[in-house]
Amino acid sequence: MRISFSPPDITQKEIDEVVDTLKSGWITTGPKTKLFEKQIAESCRTSKAVAMNSATAAMEMTLRLLGIGEGDEVITSAYTYSASASVIHHVGAKIILVDTEKDSFHLDYQAVVNAITNKTKAIIPVDIAGVMCNYDKIFEAVDYKKDLFRPSSELQEMIGRIAVIADAAHSFGASFKGKMSGEAADFTCFSFHAVKNLTTAEGGAVTWRDILGVNNDEIYTKFMLLTLHGQSKDALAKTKLGAWEYDILSPAYKCNMTDIMASLGLVQLQRYPEILERRKQIIEMYNHAMNSVGMDVLAHYTDEYASSGHLYLVRLPGKDESFRNRVIELMAGKGIATNVHYKPLPMHTAYKNLGFKISDYPNAFDMYKNEVTLPLHSLLTNEEVEYVVKGLKESIKEVDAIYV
Repeated sequence: MRISFSPPDITQKEIDEVVDTLKSGWITTGPKTKLFEKQIAESCRTSKAVAMNSATAAMEMTLRLLGIGEGDEVITSAYTYSASASVIHHVGAKIILVDTEKDSFHLDYQAVVNAITNKTKAIIPVDIAGVMCNYDKIFEAVDYKKDLFRPSSELQEMIGRIAVIADAAHSFGASFKGKMSGEAADFTCFSFHAVKNLTTAEGGAVTWRDILGVNNDEIYTKFMLLTLHGQSKDALAKTKLGAWEYDILSPAYKCNMTDIMASLGLVQLQRYPEILERRKQIIEMYNHAMNSVGMDVLAHYTDEYASSGHLYLVRLPGKDESFRNRVIELMAGKGIATNVHYKPLPMHTAYKNLGFKISDYPNAFDMYKNEVTLPLHSLLTNEEVEYVVKGLKESIKEVDAIYV
């Protein structure tokens, strides 16, 4: 048996919708992208959404929308993928990494409080594996240090405190205390990459909560300018007869979504409830098996929150990196693809060169050193899930024998 880690779940419906777009004569940003944005906003219970070509672009454009740049600081987790932090570097601000809480994949909320200075303009919490952060605690941290906040743009002043920008690359469709991912933070950035629950091949989107005194249409327009060279008309508007003329209002960026990508997303949204349900079934199967052998796993469903079921994270209690890596190698030999989420940023060359040291983030390292991510996707059969569990148990037993 060969078990892929996270292949896209694409049906004939998605293929037909893409073909319809190809035949329409309109393949870049157009009516289907606008419809996809509308449906994302409805799913997230927000007024607006903007579709882009990645979650990375969504986060960076949000920082730029807020006017965050040189001299500013932005806080994020050491336990994440590079995009959460690299966007801070892109806009010229200083990356402030904080450790995770002990035995948690989420950032340490007290560490956030301690990291806030009068230069802090935003926090980028990271939703892990489909499980949202505790945004109540994040806003408590922001409010606790509110007196230190020094706005440097009109939008920052309207918000009146540090902005919370959720890296929700994993959590589209998740909820926390009755709030959907997309409405819990000030701004929420999603990924629709090929390995995500809902895919547009590449792609992302940003949603935001209503801001008192700020017109949502104005925010939408500013995002449009940022994502299309600062051009006063998009391609669809320019197709109107005689409406060729446009202005460039700022030397901005190019990160728009296309109708081809949105076509995939529109059908994936229709199918999303069944996709989430299948992921939940698989997680419950894994949970039953892991509990019987004493594995530590991330809880996906509680009375407080419901995950999007994006990744299944397992920790091997009492084991180290070399043990975990050998287990991964043995599982690969059985045809089972696994992964690790994540190697903390201070362990990577780029972040070492920026002065970060993993010794300053002991909790993040402890979470990483014995973590294995098992295959989790809606194409998995029950038989394949059982094979993965069997392969994990056998591999652990084999490595245990070697270490004895």
